[in-house]
This record gives sequence, C-alpha cells and structure tokens, in this order.
Amino acid sequence: MASQVPDIGTDIRRLMRRCRRVGLGTLGESGEPYVSLAMIALDQDGTPILHLSDLADHTRNLKRDDRVSLLFDGTLQAAVPLAGERATVQGRISRADERRMLARYVASHPEAASYAGFRDFHLYRVSVERAHLVAGFGRIHWVEGASVTLDRAALGSLPEAEQGIIEHMNADHADAVRLYANRLLERAGDGWRMIGIDPDGCDLRQDAEVARLTFDTLVRDAPSARAELVAMARRARSVSAG
Repeated sequence: MASQVPDIGTDIRRLMRRCRRVGLGTLGESGEPYVSLAMIALDQDGTPILHLSDLADHTRNLKRDDRVSLLFDGTLQAAVPLAGERATVQGRISRADERRMLARYVASHPEAASYAGFRDFHLYRVSVERAHLVAGFGRIHWVEGASVTLDRAALGSLPEAEQGIIEHMNADHADAVRLYANRLLERAGDGWRMIGIDPDGCDLRQDAEVARLTFDTLVRDAPSARAELVAMARRARSVSAG
C-alpha cells in the first residue's frame, strides 16, 4: 500500500520539474500496455501537462481508458543509469483547455507553438494519484499523489505574478539570469532568459537548451520570489568571485 512521505513527494515533484520528456504508458483496446515518448511540462502545482495529437495511438488509448503512467527519467546523464533517480507517476488524464497551461507548455517547448492551434492537437493534464521513486540503494518509495503536487495554499499568488516576474527579470536583470545559468548550473554562454517560475524554482532557456534552477525554499508570491532570486544572485556572484 502507498504510504505518505511528504519529503519524498517533494523530491519526486522536483525531479518531474527537471524533465522535459516522459515515457507515457496507456492501455490498448484489449488492455495491453503501450508505452510511447511524449514531451512534458508541469503546471504551477506540479500537475503534468501534455500536448497530444488525436492521431497518436496513445491518444486513442487514453480516450478509451483515462488511466496513464508517466516515467520521469533523471538518469540520462548518469554513468550508471540504474543508480540514478527516476519516478513513475500514475493517475488519470483529462482534457485541459486553459490558455495559461498552454502558455506554460509552449514556453518549455517553443516548437509546439507551430501546431498548438491545429484542431487535432489538444492539451491534457494528469491528476496524480500515486508515484514511485527509485533513487539508488535504500531509496525506493511509493507515495500518494497528494504529497507530490502542491495545494492551492502553497501556490499563493505566484500563478498570477509569474508573467510579470519573468518580464522583469529578462528586461532588468538579464545579468543575474546569465549568472544563474553560468555559475549555479554550470551552463555556458550568454543569452539565457527566464521562461517560467513556480514555487520550487525557475526555468531558463538559451536557444534550444533548457536549464532548471531549484530554489532552497518554496516561494508563494512576488515578494518571496524576489527574495529567493536575490539570494540566488548573491550566491552566483560569490561562486564567480571564487
């Protein structure tokens, strides 16, 4: 039986936020398992967001049976993949027509903008029911979905403030954004921009490359986000000076 382990739930959500692709498991017409590759984004609360074509087999499957399984693989850069982090998330999938959610998806996957308006493409959200983390020896846990996603109180006013924070950071603090990428995330080059912020951290992009900066504490509004971003900038400058 799944157990409630809040810290493990946070670890799973933060792993999910680092991934841009998932293995998508659906059930075929006769109940046979079918696994495909899909691109993923996460909503402010950690809810998985998918943008799928009606022509795909996995979409036909999920329209018959809304049960899905997602594999978030954090082992892609690991020398020994089976020693790395991965999480299987199980839940129910449903259509989502919110423009805000589509904007978050396209920010993470700009190539989707070219077909986001096609009539055979639709946005979906996965309601997380439980999740399984494997993160090396001794760290194998099942948790309930409620410990993975954030409740409305944890989000505060950040969803409404997100776009303003992004615009402000890119227009007035581009140097800090570059330092986050160069010094804290060890990603080279200029031209880094913030493309999203949520309670757990922020996403940066340079051309086709995306990097994830995880915060030390949850942020819930513009003032707490500002405090965390300032602290991160100070840390980055300290690393630079060293």
